[in-house]
Amino acid sequence: MTERTEGAASMAELCETYREAVEELLEKLLPPPEQDGPAARVTEAMRYSLLAGGKRLRPMLVLAFCALCGREWQQGLYYACAVEMVHTYSLIHDDLPCMDDDDLRRGRAACHKVYGEAMALLAGDGLLTLAFETISRCPNVVHDFLAVRTLARCAGYRGMVGGQCVDLTADGGEVTASLLEQMDRGKTSALIEAACLMGCYAGATPTHTRTGKKRLTAAARYGQALGLAFQIRDDVLDALGDPEKLGKNTGMDSAHQKRNYVTLLGADAAQELVEKYTQEALDALGAFPRNTEFLRELTLSLVRRES
Repeated sequence: MTERTEGAASMAELCETYREAVEELLEKLLPPPEQDGPAARVTEAMRYSLLAGGKRLRPMLVLAFCALCGREWQQGLYYACAVEMVHTYSLIHDDLPCMDDDDLRRGRAACHKVYGEAMALLAGDGLLTLAFETISRCPNVVHDFLAVRTLARCAGYRGMVGGQCVDLTADGGEVTASLLEQMDRGKTSALIEAACLMGCYAGATPTHTRTGKKRLTAAARYGQALGLAFQIRDDVLDALGDPEKLGKNTGMDSAHQKRNYVTLLGADAAQELVEKYTQEALDALGAFPRNTEFLRELTLSLVRRES
C-alpha cells in the first residue's frame, strides 16, 4: 500500500470545518459554565473533558458518511456530537485508578485529577446520558431509533464495555493476539463502527433495500477495520511515541505490565497489522459510488500519524 498525498490539503481543511462545527454545537449542548445549583460541579467537569480538544475522529466519520450517502453533512451534527460525548465519557472512566490509572489526557490533567474520582465518575455518566438526549433532539433525521440502538449496542456490553471487561480480566493472564483483537474490536472499533453507521443513518440510507444493506455492511466493516488499525497504531505510539506530541503519557502499558501488539509481536509486525487493517478499511469504501477521497485520505493519514 502506497501513501497518497493528493488532496491532503483539502482533507485538512474539511477536517477543520467538521471539527469547528462539532465543537460549536457541543458548546451549545452542554450546560452553561455559570450554572448554579447542586449539579454545577459535575457540569463543570463534563465541560472540562468534552471541550478539551482531541482529534474528533468519530464525529468526523459521522459527518463524512452522512455526506457520502448523499445528504448535507450538517444533517449529521447531532449524531456526531452524541458519539463524541460517549467517547469522552469512556476516556474519563478509562483514566480512573480502578481502570487504566492514567493522570494525563489530551495534554492536560485527567478529569479525576482535577475534580476527584467520584465527580469524574459522575461526569462520565452525565455525558453518556446526554448523548442519547442529544440524538433525540436531532432535526430532520428519519433513523433516530436505529441511531440509538446502534450507539447503545456499540457502547455497551457487546461493544466498548465488553472490550474493557476483556482488558481488565486479561491482566495477569496469558494474552494472545486473538485476545487482543477481541478486546480492541470492543474497546475501540465498536464506537468507530457506530460513528460510521450513524453517519449512514443521518444520510438517510435505506435499510431495507439491497443497496442500502450493502452500504451499511460496508460502513460497519470500514469502522471495524479502521478501529483496529487506529488502536494498533496507538500501541506503537505508546511504545515509541513522543508524550508531548501525543498529549498523554507513553509507556503506560509497559508500566502496568499490560500486553499489547508491540510487546507481543514487536513494533514492525504491529505496524504491518496497521497497514493490513487500513487496506481492509479502504477496500470497504468501494461499496459507495460517491467521492470517497476524504475518507481514503483520512484513513491513510492514520497509518503514519505521530499523535
